[in-house]
Amino acid sequence: MMNGNRFLAHTAIATICIATMASSLIAGELNILTWEGYADPSVIEPFEAATGCKVSATYVGSNDDFAPKLAAGGGVFDVVTPSIDTTYSLIEAGFVQPIDISRIVVWGDLYKQFTSAPGIQKDGKFYGVPYAWGAIPFMYRPDKFATPPTSIAALWDPALKGRVSLWDDKSALYVAARLNGDMNIYSLSDEQLAAAQAKLVEQRPNVRKYWATAGELVDLYKSDEVWISNTWGGYQSGLLASEGIEVVEFIPEEGAEGWMDSNMIVTGTPNEECAYKFLNMASGALGQSGVFKVNGYSSTNPIAAKEFMTPEEFSALHQDDPEYLDSLLLWENLGDRLQAYTNAWNAVKSQ
Repeated sequence: MMNGNRFLAHTAIATICIATMASSLIAGELNILTWEGYADPSVIEPFEAATGCKVSATYVGSNDDFAPKLAAGGGVFDVVTPSIDTTYSLIEAGFVQPIDISRIVVWGDLYKQFTSAPGIQKDGKFYGVPYAWGAIPFMYRPDKFATPPTSIAALWDPALKGRVSLWDDKSALYVAARLNGDMNIYSLSDEQLAAAQAKLVEQRPNVRKYWATAGELVDLYKSDEVWISNTWGGYQSGLLASEGIEVVEFIPEEGAEGWMDSNMIVTGTPNEECAYKFLNMASGALGQSGVFKVNGYSSTNPIAAKEFMTPEEFSALHQDDPEYLDSLLLWENLGDRLQAYTNAWNAVKSQ
């Protein structure tokens, strides 16, 4: 439960943001393609009230969902929030347009590690505004393990038959590759990719279900079907805690992947003014506070984060240690290897 001081602080932040945006109200519609928790009413309602921009959200369960939905055409979406392994492919496909960073008020406050990321740039132009970041740790029910797991190998333990879940995403191959000792997870050779595929097929008896959404994994834990999985760090564990179910997150001996999500404007959107207002809100105190409170993710704007995080929270989320990212295997664009990875993952699921 939020204490009184923090509630007043959040209220003050929202009031300041609303007052700033209210000076130039522009009515319009904004359709965003994003992740669960990124369009929470606590953020969207104040934004709509201040700008007159009506927001509708469609959620994805994987980064593989962005390109097909945008390729369908029809001008359905105005803003998308892909991860750093997907942003560049959307840029190359022409699905997103350059961003005038002079219109992003807090651009200079964002971590330079993110604003300088090659995945959101092309030919000297920027295409994404960093929004949130974190790790892909693993999570388990402590009441089900006599000894806390420390390795990815735990997900292959025969004693956990039918009690394991992995994200329904090609990143499952990254997990298996690390277990095989192949740390070049974004540039696996055909042989290494085949070995990762075989390792996942070997694991199939342990897998209760490949989870597609945050809520689905939460339900699998709530129904006592799953005892260990990978997770979107801080998010599903928080949801389970609110249900009174104790879980523990851990970074395995084999390391963890890292991610960063950016807001991007869809090419040719008729709602560009609302889109820029949304990007400013998302990267400022109101939006950053929202993703922290709802998803538990780290903020890309450390200046804003200090307004709504306690010193302990700031430190726990590595906001005071951006070099923590160097210890993570930050997602990369797979380039011309994407199809090979996708085929390997689909082959695992077809078993």
